[in-house]
Amino acid sequence: MTVFITGATGFIGRHVCASLTRHNHAVIAMLRDADSQLDTLRQQVDRLGGQGQLIRAVSGDLDQPTLGLDQPLPTLDAIIHLGARFAWQLDNEMARRTNVTGSLAVAELAHQQQCRLVFISGFMLENHAHLNRLGIDLENASRTHWPQVYRRAGGYEASKLEAAFRVREFATHHELDLVEVQPATVAGHSKSGELDDSQPLYSLLDNLARGRMALVPGTRAHWLPLVAVDHLAEIIRLGATIATVPGKLLALDANTPNLQPMLAQAAVHMGKRAPNHHIPLPVLAALLRIPGLPALMNTYPEALHFIQPTRFDTTTTEAFLQQHRLVAPNMTTVIKASTLRYQQQYDTPLSP
Repeated sequence: MTVFITGATGFIGRHVCASLTRHNHAVIAMLRDADSQLDTLRQQVDRLGGQGQLIRAVSGDLDQPTLGLDQPLPTLDAIIHLGARFAWQLDNEMARRTNVTGSLAVAELAHQQQCRLVFISGFMLENHAHLNRLGIDLENASRTHWPQVYRRAGGYEASKLEAAFRVREFATHHELDLVEVQPATVAGHSKSGELDDSQPLYSLLDNLARGRMALVPGTRAHWLPLVAVDHLAEIIRLGATIATVPGKLLALDANTPNLQPMLAQAAVHMGKRAPNHHIPLPVLAALLRIPGLPALMNTYPEALHFIQPTRFDTTTTEAFLQQHRLVAPNMTTVIKASTLRYQQQYDTPLSP
């Protein structure tokens, strides 16, 4: 198959490219600077066990009309849309231009190609109580007052939510073959522990290692659902290349420990003491409104939305993965590997 991908050079993207090419699929990566980025991407994919020579690149940009594509594309079998602008406290207009308008441009490309679109959204789309609190109309998303959602959720989360609803609406109107993959917070590679420093799990490990975490956010029921990056890449590959796929794949390990036990596991491998007492999220969110405190604590109010007590129904995804013999790695092992990789990368002492 020939698969077009945005966001190929990102943490998840290069693992997806490795998975696709390991299974002999050709990949066309949309890169902002194809000439300078392609060689590096191929080398990264080779190191991850893929076949870098099966990747070619075209120049394009999510912020440009019609993606700014600089050349005609061959016939595509699927498009994987991973590209997004991410930052806490992201400017709303900038977030919408890339994450909403850019996503709709990718959906239009899939419509023109008459191919499947694998759209990467997020697990919080299945937390309906949270969406209601933000003011999203789940019965008719077009009635949602999105400026209010942006004020409540922040530019990044709100733009990702809006993009998902807009792309779903586009797919319905144009009879587009849409598969939505909804990842949990991304953990490190199940074996190497490779972890991207922009992920919330990395921030938790960093705060734990540097003594910034005296209290556990939330209650004993709160958790941060995780998925190993290599497992997520395999789910996305299946979503793009298998003929019959559920419309939504919730990429979330239901066996992720609650937040305090997860921090305790990581602390053991760091030789640190994990916090045992909790701080209510509303109290922490109020503290983080103090100017300068989010940067000092390496914690931003928007990130707190992903720590919650809600449990999710993963039976549809689990049945699909079982059908294709894809087994999730043990999350305790993933957390250990991620923690040890964090320590090795930053030369902090390893526990015995």
